[in-house]
Amino acid sequence: MILCINKKKKDSYIEKGKGHPLILLHGLMGGLSNFNALLDFFPKKGYQVIIPSLPFYNMPLFLTNIYSLSKYVTQLLIEIGVEKATLIGNSLGGHIALIIAKKRLDLVHSVVLTGSSGLFEKSFGYAFPKRENYEYIKKKSQEVFYDPKIATKKLVDEVFHIVNDKKKGIKTLYLARSAMKYNMSKDLSLIQQPICLIWGKQDHITPPEVAEEFHKLLPHSELHWIDKCGHVPMMEHPKKFIEILEKWLSQLDKKNHENFFCTI
Repeated sequence: MILCINKKKKDSYIEKGKGHPLILLHGLMGGLSNFNALLDFFPKKGYQVIIPSLPFYNMPLFLTNIYSLSKYVTQLLIEIGVEKATLIGNSLGGHIALIIAKKRLDLVHSVVLTGSSGLFEKSFGYAFPKRENYEYIKKKSQEVFYDPKIATKKLVDEVFHIVNDKKKGIKTLYLARSAMKYNMSKDLSLIQQPICLIWGKQDHITPPEVAEEFHKLLPHSELHWIDKCGHVPMMEHPKKFIEILEKWLSQLDKKNHENFFCTI
């Protein structure tokens, strides 16, 4: 594993493998470790995996919004020379992927959404009630998963620290509000890249009807379900998630070869 740091812009990201680039975008309360299973698997299969560390808490307050995050990721891809990548986004990361896909056909080959915001999501909302109550934060963290045991003490401690850190808490609220305001229902028909939706059947944050609405509005989408699974399928059922994703990527590669030979 290589941790690459751009000292000039202080951008950081994990990069592993060579081949077709997969850009993994984590959610608001997530982190790079959410994608550990994918980082271990796909470089061995001929893919370049890149996981940017999204600067949720490093942007000026007036730039703390989902549009600025999409610009950040776009600029990072340009700087490191990535073109025609597959963006894989969970929760807020999926929302970022959709914005980039809409604006930059040259950079985005395809998109994978899992528990994505962009239409509707339940969250802490516009405030953190009982944010100093550890048991309340623990309960809200457990609701992210079908199996509450996935919300380890370490994970709950991290969320508790974020919501009780004044600066991080305010920026978290700004980002949550910006995601809620940037509803993409009228934009989805403009996104022409292939889209794979991988959704937990028991997702309480972005419920199944959200996945169905994405599938309805996105012109070139496939919808896959994972049972006994909540909002973060690649953490809760990594093997099943990888199985679906690898098959879908292989089918895309096959279609690209067929299209190439049809044009010569």
